Amino acid sequence: MNITLVKYTSDDFDLFKPLLLDDEIMKYITGKGWTEVQVKEKFEAILEVNRNEDDLGYFKVFDNGNLYIGYCKLAYSSNDCNVLEIGYVINKEFWGKGYGCAVGQAVIDTANRLFPQLDIIGIIDPHNLASKKILEKLGFKTYFKGFEEGLPIEKLMLKRLH
Repeated sequence: MNITLVKYTSDDFDLFKPLLLDDEIMKYITGKGWTEVQVKEKFEAILEVNRNEDDLGYFKVFDNGNLYIGYCKLAYSSNDCNVLEIGYVINKEFWGKGYGCAVGQAVIDTANRLFPQLDIIGIIDPHNLASKKILEKLGFKTYFKGFEEGLPIEKLMLKRLH
């Protein structure tokens, strides 16, 4: 699988929007799909991150350069700027076909090129077994299970050479 990551720009809202409106896709992220207003606010926040970071941010994910399969992020952790955070949302038509691992590996490859010394975390809903399986396959190990802001959460880390 040839995965390409391209930063979101202001022209990409209509590409981004359907992912976050979908209840099934958002089940393990926020519990249900968002409203269009919430999606617009999130998209504006994504564009702000992308403007402020040269190499990090939120990316459209394409297979073979032209098929949009979802989005991913590689950003500094909100709790620790010496740790990167990975995230991904895959369009449901691509679930169970190996895209999650391919996207995760593409993000890790980017992190390896840019910041090989920084650990990487992934934060998931512990009920999202598919996402957990992807992160574990990529070498992540669970280091926290519990609740944050009233939601169940599991944090996994890919330790790097220091």
